[in-house]
Order: sequence, then structure tokens, then C-alpha cells
Amino acid sequence: MDSVRTRPRRSVGEAGIRSRLTRRRDVADLVAEAGRGQLRRTMGLTQLTLLSVGATLGTGIFVVLGQAVPEAGPAVVFSFVLAGLTALFSALSYAELAGMIPGAGSSYSYAYATLGELVAWVCGWCLVLEYGVSVAAVAVGWGQYVNELLELTVGWTLPASLAAPPGAGGVLNVPAAAIVALAMVVLLRGSRESAVVNAVMVAVKVAALVLFCAVAFTAFRAGNFQPLFPLGMAGVSAGAASLFFSYIGFDAASTAGEEAKNPQRDLPRAILLSLGLITALYCAVAVAAVGAMPWQRFAGTEATLSEVLIHAVGGGTLWPVLLSVGAVVATTSVVLAVQYGQTRILFSMARDGLVPPLFAKVHARSGVPRANIVIVSAFVMVLAALVPLGALADATSIGTLFAFALVNAAVLILRRRSPGAPRSFRVPLAPLTCTLGTLCCGYVMWGLGADTWIAFGLWMAVGLAVYALYGIGHSRLGRPAPRTESTE
Repeated sequence: MDSVRTRPRRSVGEAGIRSRLTRRRDVADLVAEAGRGQLRRTMGLTQLTLLSVGATLGTGIFVVLGQAVPEAGPAVVFSFVLAGLTALFSALSYAELAGMIPGAGSSYSYAYATLGELVAWVCGWCLVLEYGVSVAAVAVGWGQYVNELLELTVGWTLPASLAAPPGAGGVLNVPAAAIVALAMVVLLRGSRESAVVNAVMVAVKVAALVLFCAVAFTAFRAGNFQPLFPLGMAGVSAGAASLFFSYIGFDAASTAGEEAKNPQRDLPRAILLSLGLITALYCAVAVAAVGAMPWQRFAGTEATLSEVLIHAVGGGTLWPVLLSVGAVVATTSVVLAVQYGQTRILFSMARDGLVPPLFAKVHARSGVPRANIVIVSAFVMVLAALVPLGALADATSIGTLFAFALVNAAVLILRRRSPGAPRSFRVPLAPLTCTLGTLCCGYVMWGLGADTWIAFGLWMAVGLAVYALYGIGHSRLGRPAPRTESTE
């Protein structure tokens, strides 16, 4: 009798756990929630586009180009194209979903509406990795360019003990931690003020890259592209895996859905406009860089573009100094914009109950989640001060690619589940486009090293433990519905 009684209980328990892991947010509910959100709507199309450009442009060109060129040779231009195509497929999916679900949660919210709570948590946890770790990686690169600028202008640099993490011959990367703290101060002032600062910095870094191309092309040598594929297609793939890091951030506009004035119209446009501008600049800079300096010499420093100009026009000129100033401003803009996106992801997850409510508390005067900003900034400062650049860049790429694959799948699911839902943008040639996006993400992930996969697995294990111990029990979808008293 006992065994007969326990079977239904086990079955009911298993069904209950399964239903909790697969429970979904309704699309209409997500849209309504975004409409009555506490964040202030201050951003138009220009500000949203510049937010995505600010979060993206500079990360790869100013920081990891020196890592990708030795992997792909002159074919690094094709690595940029491959990484850009991978980003484009996902950008199209982001554009459809951002116009359909204009909230602050980006791909986390899209997964919650389509694939269920567990997958949404995994996606959100990947975004924490993508945004938080990429801020730290760019902050490390910022410190490299500060040192480069000091050497060019005053002839000395910060001591290695204070300008590099333990794994790179130092003790503490003070400049990297300092720029994260500076971005935190700007973000605490409010989204409107942050957008103005970001717009100024984007203009400076675009001008710096145009200046680089103009100067580098004066030393262009076609022979630097012979042979074009010295390391074969495997090198192109490896280069694309590294350079995909340089496209991370085009989705930043999707995290501003609740601060956009007209999110359904402007979010899809901002995402696609920013990716087009970024890809064009990346390819132009890559051609100019390899044309001005043999690819074998790209190694040993994150301040690659300054090295190219020094090689092209000689030391002691004004051009490397101006480029280094532009690089410092560029990486500052990336830190600011990506750090902004990180706080909005956690804001959305906290509102759903999956992380503590402190992350969703909005300050009445500034209109921003202040405690969220301070906690995230402190975490990123520790990473930036203690972890080398290479490990941070690869960890960021794998988390992003996983999230992008989920976004492509979410478009297909919502097309089938809610075919009549309002869409201000539709992915062309779906489902082919979305399928190619998923496959491209998997292909680029395959090019990452075993150490990166191990780190990703450990990160996922920690995330699942946090969800099991906190998120599943505090989820807003798991709370009982409010009682309504009878009038009889």
C-alpha cells in the first residue's frame, strides 16, 4: 500500500518541478509592464543608436585586433566579415523581438516569453557574463592605452605592479578599476546625462578611427596581403572567434527599452544602424592596419593601432598621440555603455524575482537603480583589477554567443506561438535567417579554446545553483495570485 501511495506523489512532484522550470511570461504582460515601468523615457533614435555604437565600437579594434591578426594573418578582414555575419543574423532577431517586447531585459525577457523560466535564467546568467566581464576586459585595455599615451607624451609609464593583474606580471590593475569607478559615477547621475556623455565620446572615437585610416593608408603596402590566407580557413575561424568580442554590445539598445521614447519604432532601427556603422569601420581599419604593417608584427600589446601608426609614420609624431587619446575615450565609452546594459539586465531579473529586489529599486530623484549600479560596478572593478585581458575576452564571447543562439530560437517560437502579435520589424527570410544565426553562433563557439569552455561550464554550474537556491523559490510567477473577496 505504501508503494502504491508514493507513486502518485512522485509523479505530481516531478510534474510540479517541470511546470516551474518551464513557466513563461506572457508577451502582452511584458509589454504592459514595460509601459508602466519606473525608468524615465528620455532616449530617441539617435541616443539609442549611439548607445549601441558606444557599447561596441572600440572593443575589438582598440583592444583585441593584436590577438586576432596573428591567428588569421591578412585574412583577418574575412574574420571580421564572418563575425559580422554572425552578429547580423542575431541582430535581425534582436530587432524583431526588441520591437515586439520593448522591456529592459533584452534576450533574457525574450527567452522568458518563449522558452520558459529555466532557459531565461540561463540566458540572463550568460548576459551577466557578457556585460560584466566585457566591461572588465575593456577596462584592462583602457589601462594599456593610458600607459601608451603616457609613454608617448611624457616618456614614462605606470609601474607594472599597479598597471597589470597578477596573471600578467602585476599586482593590481589600478587604471582598469579606476575607469569602472568613473563610469559608475556618470551612471548614478541619470540616463539622460549618461546618454549625453556617451554621444560626445562616440563622436571622438569615430573621428579617431577615421584619422587612423587616413594616416595608415599613406603607408599602405599591397604586398602585406600576400599570401592572403597563410593560416587557412582554420585561422579565419579562430580569428572570428576572437573578434566576435568586438561586436558585443550592438544589442545594448535593447536593454534601454523602458527608457526609449518610442521603443517599438526606434529599437529595431537603432540595433541595425549601429551594426552597419560598426562593421564598415572595422573592415576599413583592418585593411588599413594590415596594409601599413606586416601581420607578423601584430603581437605583444593591446594598443595595436598606435603600434601600427608608429611603424607607418615613425616615432615622435603627433598621430600616435592623437590616436591614443581617441582610444582612451573610445574604451571609456564602451565601459560606460556596457555597464549601463548590465545594470538594466539585473533590474529586469530582480523585478521578476529571480535575483534580490535590491537590484530593481529605483532612486526617486535620479530615476536609476542606484544600488544595482554600485554593486555591479564593485564586482566589475574586482575583475578588471585582478584578471588578464585574454581570459576575459574569450569568456565574454562564449556567453554572448549562447545568448544570441537563444534569441534566434525565440523568434521562431514566437512566430509559431503568437503569429498575430504586433511586430514593428520582421526578420526577412525567416526561418532560414534565424537558423543560420544559430548555426553561426555554434560554429564560432566551436573555435574557442577548451579553457574557455571549462570556465563557461563552471559559470553555468554556479548559475544553476543560484537559481535552485534562490530564483526558483522567489520567482514572481511562483507567487500565489492575490485573493479577491466575495461581495455576496
